[in-house]
Amino acid sequence: MSRRVVVPRSAVFGPGVVDSDGFRRCFAQSPTGAVFAAYNVLAALADQTKVSATVRKLMLPGPDTDALLSVVATEKPSTGTAATQLAGYRVLAANREQVTVMLAVPVETQYTSLTVTMVWYDGDWRLQPPPPGEAVGAPFVQVRSLGDFVKWGGL
Repeated sequence: MSRRVVVPRSAVFGPGVVDSDGFRRCFAQSPTGAVFAAYNVLAALADQTKVSATVRKLMLPGPDTDALLSVVATEKPSTGTAATQLAGYRVLAANREQVTVMLAVPVETQYTSLTVTMVWYDGDWRLQPPPPGEAVGAPFVQVRSLGDFVKWGGL
C-alpha cells in the first residue's frame, strides 16, 4: 500500500526499491514495468501533503516539471480527497524508452480514464509532466465499459 492506495508490486516488474520515505522506484524497463510505475506515481500523487516531493522524485526533470512545482508551491494541500484504485489499463504506445498508458479509475458508478506517458530516465520510469496549466492525466474521458482495458483489481 502506498499511502492510502493499494499499488501493484511484482518481483519481476517492480518496484525493486521502496525508499525510507515511501517512494517506490526501480521498475523493469518494459511496458508492464511502466504500467506498474505509472500506477505507483499516481498513488503517490494522491497524498496531497507530499506532492512536491513526488513531483521531484518521480517526474521527468525539465521546464514542465519546474512549472508544476511552482504551481504546487502556491496551493494548499487538500486533505479530503478520497484515494482511488486502478480498475484497468490500456497500453497505447510503447518502446524501450517511452510508454503511453491509459488508466481507468472508478468514479461514482462509471469509470474515467486518464492518460500518462512514462519515460525511461536515469535507469527508471519517470512520469512525463503535463504542459503548464494542464492536469496530470488530462484529458479525462468517461468510460462506459472496461471492455477495451486489461482489468486490474486490488484487495
